[in-house]
Amino acid sequence: MKRALILIDVINDFMHPQGVNYYPVYDEVLSAVRQVLSVARRAGWMIVHVRETHPLHHGEDFEFEKLPQHCLEGSQAVEWAEGIEVLPGEYVVQKRRYSAFFETDLNLLLREKGIEQVVVVGVKTHVCVRATVQDAFGWGFRPVVVREAVGSNHTHLHLASLEDIQRYMGEVISLEEFEHWA
Repeated sequence: MKRALILIDVINDFMHPQGVNYYPVYDEVLSAVRQVLSVARRAGWMIVHVRETHPLHHGEDFEFEKLPQHCLEGSQAVEWAEGIEVLPGEYVVQKRRYSAFFETDLNLLLREKGIEQVVVVGVKTHVCVRATVQDAFGWGFRPVVVREAVGSNHTHLHLASLEDIQRYMGEVISLEEFEHWA
């Protein structure tokens, strides 16, 4: 089965202590994401780095009705987190909504490469990770989430989302299971 790793919002806004959406639990998430990324690269998987990016002078952005301005194009906030560099041959997808599939070419990229299964890591579990997993399932990909490589600032929503993903959309596995499975 052809697999791809999809990294969701592993950027400074979430992963750097000065980021607007940083939470200390993300330090452990980032460490696990780095491990998953290393394993996926060694296995020769397709790697897709997805980051939320909003145009600088677009105050009418629909998302800003629910959230304050964040992840502005060209800012330090949308730079990749420490240890997460994009290597030649890897893909970058910019998104403006929660799902990495919504109004992006992610689906087309995955289909062109014959991908059947996607491993999703990053933040926030109950928002962007879950939305991406749900859309991956809807498009016919088999989603897998690595438990230690996703996180949220709301533990109860994080746990509920992992339960929903396992029950309805895909698989949730441990980092240890991933390292043996990949």
